[in-house]
Amino acid sequence: MAVSIEERLARLEEDVERLKSTRAREPLQPWWKRFVGAFENDPLFEDAVNRGREYRQSLRPSEGATGDDGL
Repeated sequence: MAVSIEERLARLEEDVERLKSTRAREPLQPWWKRFVGAFENDPLFEDAVNRGREYRQSLRPSEGATGDDGL
């Protein structure tokens, strides 16, 4: 059964209106706020954070290092 262009266009227009109305009901907030607290009390996430911190600290020069190798 062939669907006419007019019928297809009418369906598309209905879909667009539905999507617009759904979007309009959503609160305007930054995307990242939907994820705030997602990893709260998650030991694996805490471990990942700690390992990242340790790695970044390992890249820093040690205390008392002057950067001069005495050459």
